[in-house]
Amino acid sequence: MHPPITYILLFCLLTSLLSVIKATLNLSLPYQHPNPEVVVQEVHRRINVSIQHRRAMLDIGGSCITGNPIDDCWKCDPNWGTDRQRLADCGIGFGRYALGGKGGQYYVVTDSSDRDTVNPTPGTLRHAVLQTEPLWIVFASSMLIKLKHELIINSFKTIDGRGVNVDITGGGCITIQYVTNVIIHNIRIFNCKPSGNAMIRSSPTHVGRRGLSDGDGISISGSRNIWIDHCSLSHCTDGLIDAILGSTAITISNNYFTYHNEVMLMGHDDAYLPDKGMQVTFAFNHYGKGLVQRMPRCRHGYFHVVNNDFTEWKMYAIGGSANPTINSQGNRYIAPPDPNAKEVTKRVDANEKNWVGWNWRTEGDLMENGAFFVPSGEDLNAMYAKATSVDPKSAFLVDQLTMNAGVFGAPRDDVGTVSFGNGPITTGGGEGRNTGNHDDDDYFGMTFGSGTSAKLAPPTTLFSISLIFLVLYFNIVTINGGRFFMLLL
Repeated sequence: MHPPITYILLFCLLTSLLSVIKATLNLSLPYQHPNPEVVVQEVHRRINVSIQHRRAMLDIGGSCITGNPIDDCWKCDPNWGTDRQRLADCGIGFGRYALGGKGGQYYVVTDSSDRDTVNPTPGTLRHAVLQTEPLWIVFASSMLIKLKHELIINSFKTIDGRGVNVDITGGGCITIQYVTNVIIHNIRIFNCKPSGNAMIRSSPTHVGRRGLSDGDGISISGSRNIWIDHCSLSHCTDGLIDAILGSTAITISNNYFTYHNEVMLMGHDDAYLPDKGMQVTFAFNHYGKGLVQRMPRCRHGYFHVVNNDFTEWKMYAIGGSANPTINSQGNRYIAPPDPNAKEVTKRVDANEKNWVGWNWRTEGDLMENGAFFVPSGEDLNAMYAKATSVDPKSAFLVDQLTMNAGVFGAPRDDVGTVSFGNGPITTGGGEGRNTGNHDDDDYFGMTFGSGTSAKLAPPTTLFSISLIFLVLYFNIVTINGGRFFMLLL
C-alpha cells in the first residue's frame, strides 16, 4: 500500500503534463511546434531587437545594420568569410533550427558540369549534395550550373553561394525529399523545366529511377528544418518553391520572386491531412514584377507572413483552400491597377459559409492602391482590437528590411520601380469580399509586441512523449493493481 503522498505527487505530475500531452496528441507531424504563436512571438522579438540596434547605430554613425535580424546577425562582420557557418545561427521562424552542414567540412565546388547523374564527377555540386555527412558547400568561382536532371539533396547540407554568383537552371532543379536540415543561401534559380524518367543517384549507396519532375525551382517533400534564404527565383515551369507531403519547420526569407504564375504551393492535396502539421515562416521576401498568384497558396497548416513586400500580383497574393491559418503581420501590399484584383486574399474553391471560420488575420499590414485583406475566424473582434492598438512602424520599414532581398550583388529585374507599372499609388484599403467562384489558375506593418523575450519551447518529439508515458506506466501499475491508472483514463 502506497502512502497518500504518492497519489498526490502522481496527480500533480499528470496535471503538469496535461497541456503537453494534449498538444502532442493534436499534432499531425512529430516535428511541428505545439504552440506556433510562441515562434511568432520570438520572430517579433528578434525584429524589434534589430530595429532598435539599427537606430542606436545610426546615432553613432554606423551604416551596416539594416534592422533585418538575419542579415544583421552575420553580414556586418567584415570577416564573415572566415566563419561562414555562423549563418546557421541566424535563422528565424519555424525553420530556425535548420543546421545545414554546420559542424561539417567545407566542400568546394570547382566544376559546373552535370554530365552524369549516376556517377557524378567529384568537385561538382551534384557530387557534393548527395554525400551522407554534414557538408558546408561553397563555390570556387562564379558559375552557371545547367542541371541534366533534378538535383537531389541529402540531409545536413548547406549550399552557400555568398561571395560569387551561382546560377542554377535546367532539368528538374532542386529536390529536397524526405531529408532534414538543409540551408540554401544566395543562389539564383531560374528556367527550371520538367525532366526525369532517368536513373539518378541520391546518396553514395542509392541509385533509383525517377519519374518526370514538375519543373519546380525548389521542391520540398516530406522534409523538415529547411531554410531558403537570399535566393532569386523566376521563370520555372511549375512552382518557384513548393512544399508538400508533411513538410514542416520551414523558413523562406529574404528571397526575390519575379516573372512567374503559381509562385508557391504549400500542401500536397486538400485531402492529405498530415499537411495540417505544416508550419512555414515567410519573412522579408520581395514579390516583384510579373507575378500572378500563390504568394503563397496554402492548403493546411500554419503560415506566418511577416514584413514582406508584395509589389505585384495579377489575381491574388495569398490563397488557401483547406482551412489553413494565415497570420499576416507587418507586410506591405500594393494592389494592381485592375479594379477586380485589389483583394490580397482568396479562398480557393470554398464559399463563405465554409471559410468564415478559417483563422486568417491581419495585424499592422500596410495597404496601398486600394488593396484589402479579408480576415476571418472566431477571434475576429479580439483580433481587430489588437490590430488597431498597434503602431505600424515596421511596415513602413519594409523597404529597409527587404532592401537586400535576393542574391547579393546581382541586378534586379525591377529595382527602383513599382512593379505593376501604370496607375496611381494611393494609401489606404477598401472593403470587399470573395464573391466570385474563380478557378485558381490580394496588403496590410507593425512594431511587434513589447519587445520582451518569449521563451521558446523545444520541438516536441514522439520519443520524449513515449518516454513520459513509459515512466508513468511503471509507476502507476503498482498502485492498487493499476485501478488508479484506469480511473484516469
